[in-house]
Amino acid sequence: MRILIAPDSFKESLSAVEVAKAIKQGFAKVYPQASYDLLPLGDGGEGTLDSLTQALDLEKYQTEVTGPFGDRICVDYAMRDGLAVFEMAAIVGLASIPLEKRNPLLVSTRGVGELLVELVQKGVNQFFIGIGGSASHDGGIGMASALGFHFFNQSGQELEAIGANLGKIADFSQDDIGIDLSSVQIDLVTDVDNLLCGHQGATYVFAGQKGLEATKFEQVDREMERFYQLVNPAILTLAGAGAGGGMAAGLVQFAGARIQTGINFVLDQLDFDKRVAEADLVIVGEGRMDAQSLAGKTPIGVARRTPAPIPIIAICGSLKDDLPDFPFENICATFPIIAEVDDLENTLKKGEKNLVRTAEQVARILQLGGKLEEFD
Repeated sequence: MRILIAPDSFKESLSAVEVAKAIKQGFAKVYPQASYDLLPLGDGGEGTLDSLTQALDLEKYQTEVTGPFGDRICVDYAMRDGLAVFEMAAIVGLASIPLEKRNPLLVSTRGVGELLVELVQKGVNQFFIGIGGSASHDGGIGMASALGFHFFNQSGQELEAIGANLGKIADFSQDDIGIDLSSVQIDLVTDVDNLLCGHQGATYVFAGQKGLEATKFEQVDREMERFYQLVNPAILTLAGAGAGGGMAAGLVQFAGARIQTGINFVLDQLDFDKRVAEADLVIVGEGRMDAQSLAGKTPIGVARRTPAPIPIIAICGSLKDDLPDFPFENICATFPIIAEVDDLENTLKKGEKNLVRTAEQVARILQLGGKLEEFD
């Protein structure tokens, strides 16, 4: 039996690589002779760098950039032959910010622009940038400030490039742009296709989980829309522009980037169609499966690319009740790993242990099913 294990990360708990290894560990207790193909995935958030680094045979490096609150942080990226890959989440990732400090309007994305500038100066002319898992909500103006853009209020005073100041911006300049991006190709890997504004946009759908109070959604959404009406109204109708707190919009507008559908783009780079054709069973997973998963996040994206005769099982951290009844999208069944009522911090810490245990129990159910068939 050949088993393809193709999970996303479990946010704030386990990387996609760790998830894949834990599932294999659990299954191997029951099926030690099976052949396992581990395919850890990222569709724009955590795990994208590792997935593409492995698939494209890139070399990993580190550098320093400005962090979420102005401090200097180390960030990983991968590069080879003029191609570079990095994740927005490695610079302003939600998982790296304690709950008590989460306020997406105060988080700076300047480090994203700094890394872009540094790599262009090193000769990179093609980028794959993962846009997802961020703690920010600034429409990309922090990133743009590192490219050389400046933003001003009605009095002509320069404003700090953070989300809290979006509503104050009356003008901007690009006099200090220090790099030429005209011949640089920037592909944004994102797992969502949300517009920038509106009730299905960046603020209403994602800002709450980053720490923004619901009472501020209307105002913040209005300020984001007003800013892009000033800069480029066409961005407001661009699918995917709402990814990363509007970082996708900012990179399109200020750096000439293109938005790619996250999981399909990544699967293409990983030669997924060939690998899945050899599988007898596919296992997918993510930290939480809910209605948002149906928008094309990793498990659904994998399921849609898997030929119908191949069974698919999902293992997730938690499972919300806003999903259709199973089976759907070729996924036969889904198994959440949480074993007992506990606080969030402890639950996240127990992720690997719970995942191994659940994977083993799923394998035992499959084994039992095979035995029951003998009595048919």
